[in-house]
Amino acid sequence: MLYIWLRAIRIKFLLASVIAVSNGLAIAYWKTGTIDPLSAVLTYIGVVFLHASVDLLNDYWDYKRGIDGVTTRTKFSGGTGVLPEKLLTPKVVYVAGLIFLILGASIGAYFVAMRGITIAVILGFAVVSIYFYSTSIVNAGLGELFVAIKGAMIVLGTFYVQSMAIEPAALYVGAIVGILSATVLFVNSFPDFEADRSKGRRTLVIVLGRKLAAKTFPLFVVAAYAMIIMGIFLGFTKVYSLLSLASIPFAAKSILSLSNDQQSFKRLVPAMASAVTYSRITGLLLAVSLIF
Repeated sequence: MLYIWLRAIRIKFLLASVIAVSNGLAIAYWKTGTIDPLSAVLTYIGVVFLHASVDLLNDYWDYKRGIDGVTTRTKFSGGTGVLPEKLLTPKVVYVAGLIFLILGASIGAYFVAMRGITIAVILGFAVVSIYFYSTSIVNAGLGELFVAIKGAMIVLGTFYVQSMAIEPAALYVGAIVGILSATVLFVNSFPDFEADRSKGRRTLVIVLGRKLAAKTFPLFVVAAYAMIIMGIFLGFTKVYSLLSLASIPFAAKSILSLSNDQQSFKRLVPAMASAVTYSRITGLLLAVSLIF
C-alpha cells in the first residue's frame, strides 16, 4: 500500500520542489550567513505537501475527464495509473489531495502568523492555483506559466521565511528554477498530445502544435543558462554557478531527440528522461554554487 501511495504522489517529481526550497535556503545563507533549521525543515515539509496535493488532484481530474483512459502511460507522462488500475478509488485520491493541501496550508498559516502578510499572499496564490490547476489553469493553456510562477514563489517564500526581506537575487534565481520546472512539464506533455486534446485540455504543446513546440523547447534551455550566466554580472548568481552548465549534455540530448521525432515514444521517452535529468542537475548545482 505504501508503494501505491508513493506512486500516487509521484514521489520522484517531488524533487523539483525540494530543489526550489534548497535554492531559497542557499540564497538566505549567502545573503544573511545563517539558516533557521526549524523553519527550513517546516518549509520543506509544507512545500512537499502542497506539491503532493497538486499531483493527487491532477490524477483525480484526469481520471474523471477520461484522459487516463485514452493516454499511454510512461515513467514521465500519462498520470500515475493508480486510478485506471483501480489500485485506489477516485474519492480516496481526491480526499488525500485535499488533506495534503490542508496540511501544507496549515504550515503556511504558521509562517503567516510568524512572518506576516507577504507569506499570506504567496500562500493564497499557492492554495487557489493548486486547487484549480487541473481544471481552469490547464484548460486555459497556462500550465507551464503556473509551474514557472510556482517555482519562483517557492524560492522567494523560502528566502522570506528565513530573512523577512525581499531580495532581488531570490526573485532572479526563482525565475530560473521556475523555468527549469516548466521545461519538464512542457516536454512531458508531448506524449499526451492526442489524449489531452480529445478531452478539452490545452497544454502549451497543444496550443503551439508539435512541430512548433519542438522548435520552441530549446528556448527554455537557453533562457535558463543565459540567466545563470547573466546573473553573475548582475550579482544574482556566482561564478561558481557556472557549474550548473554541467547539465548541457542532457539538455542537448533532449533537444536532439525531440527535434527528430515528436510522436514516437521511442524518441519521446529518452527526450523526457534527459529533460528531467537536465532540470534536476541544473537546479541542484545552482543551489550548491550559491553557498560556496
